[in-house]
Amino acid sequence: MPALIHVTDPMAARLPPEWAGIGSCPLPVAAGAATDLLGCHALVLTVTGRLIAEIDFTQHTCEPGTLLWLRPGQAVRFEKPAAARGRAEQTGPDPDGEVPGDARDEKDEPGPAVTIIFRSGLFAPDELPGLTPDDPDGPAREPLTLPDPDAFRAAFERLARDTEGVPGAAAAALLRHELAALLLRLSLLDPGPAAAGHVESRTFERFRRRLEEGYPHTRRVEDYAAELSCSVRTLTRASLALTGRTAKQVVDDRVALQARRLLAATPLSVAEVGRSLGFGEPTNFGRFFHRETGLSPGQFRARFTTDRPSGIPGQRPPVD
Repeated sequence: MPALIHVTDPMAARLPPEWAGIGSCPLPVAAGAATDLLGCHALVLTVTGRLIAEIDFTQHTCEPGTLLWLRPGQAVRFEKPAAARGRAEQTGPDPDGEVPGDARDEKDEPGPAVTIIFRSGLFAPDELPGLTPDDPDGPAREPLTLPDPDAFRAAFERLARDTEGVPGAAAAALLRHELAALLLRLSLLDPGPAAAGHVESRTFERFRRRLEEGYPHTRRVEDYAAELSCSVRTLTRASLALTGRTAKQVVDDRVALQARRLLAATPLSVAEVGRSLGFGEPTNFGRFFHRETGLSPGQFRARFTTDRPSGIPGQRPPVD
């Protein structure tokens, strides 16, 4: 199993323990932290101070009491607030290495965060009523401001303490029950997209799930339509109704997102990234990527460096 958590201090990378599939870890925050790919689910609760979280290239400022549910495969980076960094850079440290008082703002300094990690497949699809944890379009896809952060903090901290207990069947069952209760509470606060209640919703849901499996192999809407026993027009109508994008645009959006993830967070060459997404020729991949993002793959990758300290997300093995 690959490392799921990279940390900025000499501690070893952390994994959810095999015996339970649930663990906890520190959340290192570093200015200029690298973007990495998350190898497991991570629930991050900010406790004090602001935290900057960049999730799939969208930046979020998380105030105290904000909860993040990060999914496997997402590109994630955690940083100190830019305002605090900017003032520190302008003012400079004092002789003792501390940021001068007028360059500090306690609210801008990243505070503790409680982080729970758990592996994919921990719960069966129908095990939790109305909730499939491994669904990428499930609850809390965006940062969630909790109505009772103290209660959630207590639940997080209790679960984190229990992950450090003596391994065993009873301890594993306890962790599963605690995590299940936490996830169900989140689903009640933010249930995610409405359940499929009409034909177009059901069609798009089937299409979306099949796309998650098929995007590395085909970008042809005709292939997805054939697998789902419907027409291209049906898929396009459903996609437009649910997202405002055509079926072809939905497919290309997913491929482009994965390309950005791999370019930003892995050492794969541009050609290797293209091949992993079904492009036989680097030039074809380059044209596709430029059309979708406005940048060449090299220009996009240049925005990210690999010699910076990593944050929480672990990197998956390169795709052959």
